Amino acid sequence: QVRLVESGGGLVQNGGSLRLSCVASGFYLGLTNLAWYRQAPGQQRELVARIAGNGSTDYLDSVKGRFTISRDNAKNTVHLQMNSLSPDDTAMYYCSRIVGSYNYWGQGTQVTVSA
Repeated sequence: QVRLVESGGGLVQNGGSLRLSCVASGFYLGLTNLAWYRQAPGQQRELVARIAGNGSTDYLDSVKGRFTISRDNAKNTVHLQMNSLSPDDTAMYYCSRIVGSYNYWGQGTQVTVSA
């Protein structure tokens, strides 16, 4: 059974940093496409960062240069390092495994950036 458990969210001041983690179980994370999404209240869920099975990455334009997605295959974990956070980054962040057109989701972790 595929399971994704996020952690690392919290309240941080404008300009601060957080590191989100997502521990996967039920599959080997190393060869799969993984992503972090976020959803702010009243807004659609958006793709923030993605890492392919071959290690290539891509990012939402507004987070380029500030966020970094990475994976630790030995720990079956994917991370999202977030620097220079702003109130616009406030949202629920979700880890996702992408299989074709289907997404597996975690329960999310809340990130709140105070002005």
